[in-house]
Amino acid sequence: MKNYWFAGVAMAALLAACSPQNEEKQTAEITEVPVVALHHTDTALKTNYVADIQAGKNVEIRARMQGFIDKIMVDEGQKVKQGQLLFKMNDKEYRIDLAKAQASLASAQSAIKIAEVDLERIKTLVQKKVISASELDLGQARLNEARAKVNEAQAQIDDARQHLSYSLVRAPFEGIIDRIPFKSGSLVSEGSLLTTLSDNRKMYAYFDVSENEYLQFVKNGKGQFNANKETTLVLADGSVYPLKGHIETQESTFSDGTGSIAFRAVFPNPDHLLKHGASGKVQLRSALKTCLLVPQKSVFEIQDKNYVFIVGKDNKVSMKSFVPSMRLAEFFVVGSGLKPGDRIVYEGVQNIRDGAKINPVPHKPEKLLVKN
Repeated sequence: MKNYWFAGVAMAALLAACSPQNEEKQTAEITEVPVVALHHTDTALKTNYVADIQAGKNVEIRARMQGFIDKIMVDEGQKVKQGQLLFKMNDKEYRIDLAKAQASLASAQSAIKIAEVDLERIKTLVQKKVISASELDLGQARLNEARAKVNEAQAQIDDARQHLSYSLVRAPFEGIIDRIPFKSGSLVSEGSLLTTLSDNRKMYAYFDVSENEYLQFVKNGKGQFNANKETTLVLADGSVYPLKGHIETQESTFSDGTGSIAFRAVFPNPDHLLKHGASGKVQLRSALKTCLLVPQKSVFEIQDKNYVFIVGKDNKVSMKSFVPSMRLAEFFVVGSGLKPGDRIVYEGVQNIRDGAKINPVPHKPEKLLVKN
């Protein structure tokens, strides 16, 4: 009787272990993991590069003379035309210099007339042999000296007029006035910053590309960085600038410090939405034909080799190495080691061990992968 009782207890425990509730508990203990299936696809990758946005023209307007500001003819943020008067400096001192130079010219011109008359008198006397011929050379020298004085006075006038022109500060091109730190009546030194003028009708976006990425694209002939390649600009708030731009040029050398090469994209700016000094990202699309893409978050490295977790038919994961042909933004392009149909763990690889059993949840990274 006692043996039957123990047998009944063991059978009850076995049935409890196999009950639906316990099976659900064991299933719940298996971690849910997002999984993606690899397949050949024609895709376009969006690659973002941090950009420094600058105006097509942006210059500092500086004082070319020391003096007081008499009048400020514009206001901050005002749109001005080329040649428009911006600042008027006190020019009294330079007008005096000009008057002195003009007086010197008049005096020198009078000296020429006197020297010419004197030379004619000397010629007559020499012909009559009243004075020696050497006096003729002396008279000619005095005339030459007077003519040199005229040239010197004319140069002084040009110099005075040039300095006088510095009192009128004009816009070198059409643009928008920036901050004006000085007010009327302020004393400024030569070279003082009066304001900044920006022509925002077209904007430049400078961005850097690593040497490795640049060479990968060149070797694969993707044309990512070709001149006139269409580009998109993502603004600081994450919105997309409505007008497309294009790559215009690139530097000729790689930077010694960063190992990157700089490119310049140009964007039209008819509504003046973009401002000089703004930040954003240049976004490029690169076409990839019939390739396998592995998200970077699915990949981990061991001794300089790239691995992913392959999900088997029994939902157990196993490590597998692969060789990427290139690395682009959030993806690796598979060169070898993986094939279409392979299921890989999408993310959370740091929390999984080789041979672990998981509960795979299909995942499609639509935000990262853009179909053509």
